[in-house]
Amino acid sequence: MASEPVRIPGPKLDEQLCFALYSASLAMTKAYRPLLEALGLTYPQYLVMMVLWERDAQTVSELGERLHLDSGTLTPLLKRLESAGLVDRSRLPDDERRVVVQLSPAGRALRTRAGTLPARLARLTGCSAAELAQLRRRLLQLRDAIAEASGDGVS
Repeated sequence: MASEPVRIPGPKLDEQLCFALYSASLAMTKAYRPLLEALGLTYPQYLVMMVLWERDAQTVSELGERLHLDSGTLTPLLKRLESAGLVDRSRLPDDERRVVVQLSPAGRALRTRAGTLPARLARLTGCSAAELAQLRRRLLQLRDAIAEASGDGVS
């Protein structure tokens, strides 16, 4: 006589905050994809470009800190952006270990074409501007609390 499988009570996937965050992130990235393809960018490349549009000429370590990415992840992104003619990378003359990334003229011009993306995506959410601002603030608080509690300090 076969025994029945043991059922261990536990959390259900759809009840987990981590899954809600993960699946929402996937949905957002998927919504961005066709808009970014028209610009010749992937989502991670778009994030790098946004940081440089805010403040041009940053070191790789500054970009990594801002985006919460290590240099092993960031360097290939930067190489692809440079190959596409959107950024230029150069070593600092006083410290050749440090690489500065700055927008090329084409990278600066792309900012205008990308300018409507956040508003277009915000409309897809069905949320008001106030609701989105509140959600963003809460998510950043959550990220910072988790980072602090885990000793990561990534805020």
